[in-house]
Parts: sequence; C-alpha cells; structure tokens
Amino acid sequence: MRITQESDYALRVVLYFSSLNPGTKVSANIVAEDQNIPLRFLLKLLQKLKKADIVESFMGVNGGYALKREPKDISLKDVIEAIEGPIHLNRCLLDPEQCNNEGPKKCLIHNALYSVQKTLINKLASINFKDIANGYYLDRG
Repeated sequence: MRITQESDYALRVVLYFSSLNPGTKVSANIVAEDQNIPLRFLLKLLQKLKKADIVESFMGVNGGYALKREPKDISLKDVIEAIEGPIHLNRCLLDPEQCNNEGPKKCLIHNALYSVQKTLINKLASINFKDIANGYYLDRG
C-alpha cells in the first residue's frame, strides 16, 4: 500500500483543522495557501472529506470549511479511506474472486497478507487526530 499525494494532503488538512478551535471555519483559499496545496486539488479532496462526514462546508460571507467531528473521533484510517477507498494490500484482499491461486481458502500468500493488512488497518484506526495534534507521536519514529 502506498499513501498517495492526495491522501497525504488530506491528512495534513485534517490535522490543520484539528489544531484550530472547535467549529472554526476556514476558507479553502486560506487552507490552500497555509498548507501549500493547489486550490483546485484541495477543493476536490475537501469534497471527498465532506462526503465521508469528516468536514462540513458553510456557504456565505462567513463560510468555509470546518471539521464535522471532533479530532479524537477521526482516525488516519477514516481519512485514507475517504480518499482512497478500502485499504487493501493486493487485489485478492479487496476481491477474493480475483485470486487466481485457488482463492483465500488455499492461498498461503493471501492469508499471510491478510494478517498484515488487518494489523495495518487496526493501527491506522487506533491513531486519532487529537493525539497527533497534541504531539503524541513526536519522537516515536
């Protein structure tokens, strides 16, 4: 699995909002400038984050974007899946019908990768943006 540039930007955006006071609305222009993300790219990823109920948008003069949930309730997994879709290490784990090596019941590689994938997903789900914003993961390599 590889984190794409879009997911990297989305993680940075959610962290940016997590560092603000709750309910703070920020225009996409300000986020784009502050996070050094092309505006058109940012608008597309904000739509994906909105669809996943991670951010919400507000129209009008005092409009902008804000987190829809508290940072403690948003995980790395939530953001990555909002952008990339389901996390999977290979095509067989996404769709077992795609396995051309006797399927998940007999494929030893499939089952070994499933174990790794399960560990990865659980770890990504356990890391929330409140802890990240508070520096919990500094110096943890």
